[in-house]
Amino acid sequence: MSIIEKAANKLVHTEPVLGQSDTAAIPTMEKTASRIEEAMQRERSHAAPISEQAAVAARPDSDTAATSSMLVEIDLKRLAHMGCVTPDAERSQIAEEFRLIKRPLLANAFGQGGSAVKNGNLIMVTSSLPGEGKSFCSINLAISIATEMERTVLLVDADVARPRLPEYLGVRVGKGLLDVLRDESLALSDILLRTNIPKLSLLPAGRSDRHGTELLASSAMTRLISDLANRYPDRVIIFDSPPLLSTSEASVLATHMGQIVMVVEAERTSQEALKEALSQIESCEVIGMVLNKATSVLGNDNYYGYYGSYGK
Repeated sequence: MSIIEKAANKLVHTEPVLGQSDTAAIPTMEKTASRIEEAMQRERSHAAPISEQAAVAARPDSDTAATSSMLVEIDLKRLAHMGCVTPDAERSQIAEEFRLIKRPLLANAFGQGGSAVKNGNLIMVTSSLPGEGKSFCSINLAISIATEMERTVLLVDADVARPRLPEYLGVRVGKGLLDVLRDESLALSDILLRTNIPKLSLLPAGRSDRHGTELLASSAMTRLISDLANRYPDRVIIFDSPPLLSTSEASVLATHMGQIVMVVEAERTSQEALKEALSQIESCEVIGMVLNKATSVLGNDNYYGYYGSYGK
């Protein structure tokens, strides 16, 4: 059985993360993802303001920017309102789901209970098609890992054609990934953004470039990823990548990854689309799947998050 057939079969037979009796009164991933889109529509014209200090620090030409990295302030109340994981939130279904998702990823990355996966701390979150919830999952996975006692996280906005992370997080950004790849004299420390989540940093996509795919496939990208992966032994790097069937950047980025999380929207993504997407990332050793917006009707509508994985 091929890796694609295994993936499709795994998707069909994946069991729910939480027992059915545990979910009746808990917020849902489908409702959560919908709330994000609704909240973003409402707040685009009057988004919660960023503090003056954070706004100044986020400007690339700011005289007050720190020498190591600049500071931006994520609006945690806004994230919580959208249904995302936040460091100070009480227990919730979404937090529990991402705890379950991150455990095998961290075990692979750092050899917990076995040998570590090569480049296992480089994790790409992607999907077959736009709108399946990959950015939502990237943010929640990054924040969930940032709550770990012994881990730090760098969240990279690698969806260079359509970056969404600044809008989700409510932060202003300037230069980023593409700028570093274009200009070798630009220091990474001048681009990285520290956040008010102590163990979470952000690398924005940067200014758009029509040669984005070539930049991601360049030797400069290889050197940058090696530097990111090896500079700090406790660091996990989460790449929010483009959808695999929309652009060519994602398949190029996948060649650098140790692990890939494939987000699949229930009742929307066809098996044909999933198989085609998976065929583009067969070089990765470990691929996991998150089935997002899954629905089960048991008297009332109940919603679950699922996680299945396979490796070669």
